Amino acid sequence: MDQSSSQKDQAYLQHGTDVAEGIAVITHDDRRFTSARHSHRQAQLLYAVNGVISLTTDSGTWVVPPSRAVWLPPNLEHVTASHTSVQFRSLLLDPDGKDALPKECMVVEVTPLLRELILRLTGLVDKPDHKEVAEAVIRLLLLELTFQPAQPLNLPLPKHPALARFCETLLGNLTSTISIEDAAAGLHMSRATLMRLFQRETGLSFGRWRQQARMLKALSLLAEGRSILEVAMDCGYESPSAFSAMFRRSLGRSPRDYFQSVTRPDAAG
Repeated sequence: MDQSSSQKDQAYLQHGTDVAEGIAVITHDDRRFTSARHSHRQAQLLYAVNGVISLTTDSGTWVVPPSRAVWLPPNLEHVTASHTSVQFRSLLLDPDGKDALPKECMVVEVTPLLRELILRLTGLVDKPDHKEVAEAVIRLLLLELTFQPAQPLNLPLPKHPALARFCETLLGNLTSTISIEDAAAGLHMSRATLMRLFQRETGLSFGRWRQQARMLKALSLLAEGRSILEVAMDCGYESPSAFSAMFRRSLGRSPRDYFQSVTRPDAAG
């Protein structure tokens, strides 16, 4: 891809295409990609139809598999990436007059109706004669969009410099079995101090944070088509059964069922 094409793609990913007043749509079907760091003046609802997207801000990383969407408030700088082929649909909403919209980033559940409304709206791009239909879809979409956080699919990152470096090291080696005692010794602090620091900086315990990091990595690997055995070993689980049990506790379904339950979108129209 030449530089001009890349710049056009980045501009499109930032601004999208207007589908109705105050609403723009981004449709992206491609192989793995990483966007430049950017923000939108509008609020954004980012939905993965197929594949898994990760979205990273200064506060942490959110993972968006099928059946979930991530909500971003306006002007939040972020990087969007996919580790494999992906289909995502993103709605950019003008926040003016919509004071009830959340002011923080969150992962939300995508109901079957919400999914169809998103796909229907993206299918109305470049169809000005369907303006009334688009506006009706938008009204219903906003009614169906419930800002109740789904199971947490984000990984908060600490601001504390030493703890941030330690977490980056863990993310580079998720098979590590380092104990909190050894981690505390390496950071030259007591076990109790590290536990308090971890909770204060991330909102999670050390064990829960590491479990969440492994789960988010597992989602990306499963989306690439990796076997459950491979994913379990790469993410530090003792066995495929231990991984599957943790996956089911976290997301309510087995790894295989989680991805097989998602169908590919119909052709836009």
